[in-house]
Amino acid sequence: MKIAAVQMSSLLDKEANLEKALRMGKVAVERGAEVLCYPELFPTHWFPAEIDEGAFELAEDLQGPTLEAMKDLAKREGVAIVAPFFEREGDRYYNSAAVISREGELVGVYRKVHIPQIPLWEERSYFSSGDSLPVFDLGGVKAGVQICWDNFFPEGARILALKGAEVIFAPTAAAFASQQRWLKVMAGHALCNGLFVLRVNRVGSEAKQDFYGMSFCLSPEGELLTEPAGLEEGVLLVEVALEEVRRARREWPFFKDRRPDLYGEILR
Repeated sequence: MKIAAVQMSSLLDKEANLEKALRMGKVAVERGAEVLCYPELFPTHWFPAEIDEGAFELAEDLQGPTLEAMKDLAKREGVAIVAPFFEREGDRYYNSAAVISREGELVGVYRKVHIPQIPLWEERSYFSSGDSLPVFDLGGVKAGVQICWDNFFPEGARILALKGAEVIFAPTAAAFASQQRWLKVMAGHALCNGLFVLRVNRVGSEAKQDFYGMSFCLSPEGELLTEPAGLEEGVLLVEVALEEVRRARREWPFFKDRRPDLYGEILR
């Protein structure tokens, strides 16, 4: 199966961002991609860099133009899509990722669980926390999603693996010199859980951050499948052999040797 990280920049014009995303997605499909994943909050500029009440106007519900366009792309091209977006549900807002089937149907939505509040990532000023860790069946692959800050909490990746995930899609918005930190922590998730991890990072210079891209895919051995993407927009296309998940879990039977009877202390 070929999966693709659509590494793109996003600026103030939501319509232009969406048009670019559709165009780049089509290029990925033409190159053989069966599943696309976009960066964190790709339809908008990085508004959480500061606290601005006006930014709530950027949010969309599940019938908004972004997801309608993504569903149309999925159905037209026969490709599954992980589409991060700023979600509005009633009077609550989430940093979410919609998961869309090859038939253009909404399979479900993952809402970011771990919400940071640090300079230039003022996310708690906008987003409520999600309360579930779903695994989605994309017709041939079982996938989980961990959005950016989620990835520094190993419990999420382990739960997704125990629920059957074979790939974790990890949309991020990382800037500054943090690539090696992301690579190390995600290699641990891949190796300890016997699954693939596709990290898809934003790219481009915005008002307060320079997002560096460098998207990558890790094997169930925790090894890079290809060189990371560069600093510019582009598509990282990777072929994943899902039988490697079964082999890794058979040869490294970490799940069998777990001791959940001792893990209650983590809840303290």
